Amino acid sequence: MENTKGLIFDIQRFSLHDGPGIRTTIFLKGCPLKCMWCHNPESRLHNPEIAFYRTKCIGCGRCLQVCTSESITHRDEHNDRTKCNVCGECAGACPAEALQIIGRTATVSEILDAVLRDKPFYETSGGGVTLSGGEPLYQSEFSYSLLKVFKANDLHTAVQTSGFCTWDKIEKAAEVTDLFHYDIKVIDPVKHKQFCGVDNTMILDNARQLAESGNEVIYRTPMIPGLNDTLEDLKHLGEFILSLPGKRKLDLMLYHHIGSSKYDALGIEYPLTDIKPENNLDEQKEVLLSLGVELVS
Repeated sequence: MENTKGLIFDIQRFSLHDGPGIRTTIFLKGCPLKCMWCHNPESRLHNPEIAFYRTKCIGCGRCLQVCTSESITHRDEHNDRTKCNVCGECAGACPAEALQIIGRTATVSEILDAVLRDKPFYETSGGGVTLSGGEPLYQSEFSYSLLKVFKANDLHTAVQTSGFCTWDKIEKAAEVTDLFHYDIKVIDPVKHKQFCGVDNTMILDNARQLAESGNEVIYRTPMIPGLNDTLEDLKHLGEFILSLPGKRKLDLMLYHHIGSSKYDALGIEYPLTDIKPENNLDEQKEVLLSLGVELVS
């Protein structure tokens, strides 16, 4: 199991917002959703890809000299990504790290070694390890192997998931997961497909089954101004959360533009340039609280 391999794009130590206490968050690559507001667009594809951070480029031209795929034709631009074979030569030659390979293969053993370095911090803070992405259950066997070895080392485990997978994958992960952060983007199926690219029937069905399983779950909804924060959307969201058995806590998350620069680095157009982030969610919270929904403070 410790030689099981998966594709990750980051290991973030000392995370404070991905579960209780101090945590290490493992970001897995690959996601079946295409949420318009995604702040980790580098997580979508289940393969390594090249990112070009133009603000770091010093125009030295070394990338142009080593590129054999003819995808770089000017010293200050990554021109034709369709020709790029992601060999990594340009990234290796770039002294300013303007070119970077996003995504690498890692073993369970390698990740465990990195995680255990901070075990004293987990123990003193009530923290642990969180699998994020992307969608961790897109690589379900790899995620299960990670979670199992984390539990074998007495670590608190958390999984951040969209719930868009077959129930058996969630059920298996639940055996070795202490906490799920479960995303409910929007209840209306038409809006969900429009904004996230997929139907949400399976997501909502899995949410009900997971609630019935007895695992600790915190439901999360990003509030996107004008898209999923209307009074009707909030009422549907509140009614769904209240229909679930067991403890039902909802975490409303502010929309932000933090990930927009990543889109440019990947050569992708950011779709929500006209939407301005809000400073607070007081009105949305008031609606949900009036319905009886318990919110994460």
